Amino acid sequence: MKAFILAAGFGTRLRPLTDHIPKPLIPILNIPSLFYTFFLLKQAGITEIICNIHHHAIAIRRFIESSELPGLTITFSEEPVILGTGGGLKKCESLLGNEEFLLVNSDIITDIDFRALIRHHLKSGRPGTLALYDTPDAAAIGYIGVENGLVKDFRNNRNTGLVSSYIYTGTAVLNPKIFRYLKQEFSGIVDTGFTGLIDNGGLSYYLHDGQWGDIGSMQSYWQANLDKESLITGMSDKMNLAIGMHPHHLSPEAFISKDAEVSCSVIGKGCRIGADCKITNSVLLPGVTVNPGTAIINAVVDPFSTTVMKPH
Repeated sequence: MKAFILAAGFGTRLRPLTDHIPKPLIPILNIPSLFYTFFLLKQAGITEIICNIHHHAIAIRRFIESSELPGLTITFSEEPVILGTGGGLKKCESLLGNEEFLLVNSDIITDIDFRALIRHHLKSGRPGTLALYDTPDAAAIGYIGVENGLVKDFRNNRNTGLVSSYIYTGTAVLNPKIFRYLKQEFSGIVDTGFTGLIDNGGLSYYLHDGQWGDIGSMQSYWQANLDKESLITGMSDKMNLAIGMHPHHLSPEAFISKDAEVSCSVIGKGCRIGADCKITNSVLLPGVTVNPGTAIINAVVDPFSTTVMKPH
């Protein structure tokens, strides 16, 4: 089975970080966010991957091509004009072929069992299966309407009146039948492909009961890096074995003055922290220089701006 990763978006809610760094390469515990998806795919035995790219496309392509990712074959679908989640998938119809495939967003951190999801999908006999997640924040994020084991609605856009505490995780297994309902121009997969499957064969769902989070906002990005209960802290050895990278708080290629105090923070490659600095509960992206005597608390800092972006 092949996988399709949605990696073309602008990452608007993470600006100004994404003005200079493509969202799929923004690091979480010093590992590009997209590489967590690569890790899960390889664990599930899925080694043929297609990524659509647009925003900072050259940077994404160069970084991945220069990275050693043993056993993975990655093909890029570059969009000169962004096509959205629906149009971007439609563009790759010939690359994905005539078999079921896995669809994954590039901005999620999760421990979804892709093998179990695929088994559930094949057993369902439906042309598509969405991985859903139960959360008290469903109303704010966007709840999914379900009925009799099937997805029927998204935020009541189809006026079904169905409400649940489930959200879509950005992960699905899909039959090529979905391409009948996708558009070649800019479009969203929910309004085209998913709606088409709901009305023609049905859209099943698989309830993921592990961990899930995205990095779509500054707050969620900050939390993903600093959450002590995160699954990331326990996946280091497996990830290193699978793709040769492991999450870590302090880059060995950062300089931290012996007179500086760093606690509960992530310090990226090439950072330089001067004497008498205090860094607490913060994320410093690669290349940040902190002048002597500076205090940074509860913040995300990038090297391209003097702005300290405090989550709220």
